[in-house]
Amino acid sequence: MTSTIKPRSPEELRQAVEWALNDGTTLDVRGQGSKIALGRPMSCGQVLDLSGLSGIVDYAPEELVVTLRAGTPIGEVEALLAQRNQMLAFEPPDLGPLLGREAGQGTLVGAVMGNLAGPRRLSAGAARDHLLGFSGVNGRGEAFKSGGKVMKNVTGYDLSKLLAGSWGTLAVLDQVSVKVLPAPDQTRTLLLLGLDDAAAVSAMCAAMGSPHEVSGAAHLPGRTALRIEGVAPSVEARLKGLRDLLAGTGAAMEELGTLESRAFWREVRDVAPLGAARDAVVWKISCPPTEGPAIVARLKALRPAAEAFYDWSGGLVWLALPASADADHVAVRGAIGATGGHATLIRAPEAVRAVVPVFHPQPPALAALATRVKESFDPRRLFNPGRMG
Repeated sequence: MTSTIKPRSPEELRQAVEWALNDGTTLDVRGQGSKIALGRPMSCGQVLDLSGLSGIVDYAPEELVVTLRAGTPIGEVEALLAQRNQMLAFEPPDLGPLLGREAGQGTLVGAVMGNLAGPRRLSAGAARDHLLGFSGVNGRGEAFKSGGKVMKNVTGYDLSKLLAGSWGTLAVLDQVSVKVLPAPDQTRTLLLLGLDDAAAVSAMCAAMGSPHEVSGAAHLPGRTALRIEGVAPSVEARLKGLRDLLAGTGAAMEELGTLESRAFWREVRDVAPLGAARDAVVWKISCPPTEGPAIVARLKALRPAAEAFYDWSGGLVWLALPASADADHVAVRGAIGATGGHATLIRAPEAVRAVVPVFHPQPPALAALATRVKESFDPRRLFNPGRMG
């Protein structure tokens, strides 16, 4: 049974990594472990548990920045921000229930290291766009830091962009500073009923290209949702503008109020509308919005039981397929073809993840660059070896 190292301070973290480096021991890096079932299975010498590095270090609501330790749960951060009517604008999703865990177990640093963002990704950007600075330890046992507590104070390489999405394979962070934003006074949702996938994507793209500042655009079977946020008079005017813009679609229209809207978009954020069977394989497909319906159609022709819904105005497709020995990865990536999209296997049994490329294969030039970056940060392959393939 793998034993666990649980540092309680940045210096203890550095010492743990230094010991692992000298001992040749690989480390399974975890915050709260809510996403351990995402990625290739790993066989590591020790678990490096960061949950002992928890808590808010500093919160400056006037400066729109919060600084926290690596093991701090997202729920704790969100509760603190709500007291000052602020929010994490990139809406980090809670994938715990999708991955067979309880809700509310994820950490903010885990979401950043996965570069995970919810429906507001369209208007607010990805997780990496909100990471102002951090400190941590690289695979050479060296403590380092990057950025700070304000935007645009980074000189040289923007390491925040590099580490976001690395899934803990380059360095172990002990502290991060993240930009926050004021929460909207009102949230309303315009529902278009009865559109097929292609018509829904066309309507979402039209809405996103309009001056009405749509902050969320998703299509579920039978209904297409467009989110408007802000102060009441502005929300009302923009909703009317959207109705007029989309009247030509012929779709029946309904509206959700603030409370209903917040619940609806929280479900979209956490992939709840997929409603997939517990043993279904779940894929996340990123693609040009107009290509999404064709990709889904090709897959449904091969696998009629496939289920899907669209977020990010059609640029993100959540797909559930019946359980199979190889997760149908050849079919999924074949359906994407030359569209410029890519697919990530989010949920599958461990035996399947051990043989299927979980993350989309990189072109040779990009793969070579990724290898050089890994050599620079973690030449001994201490951190999460094999998780990304």
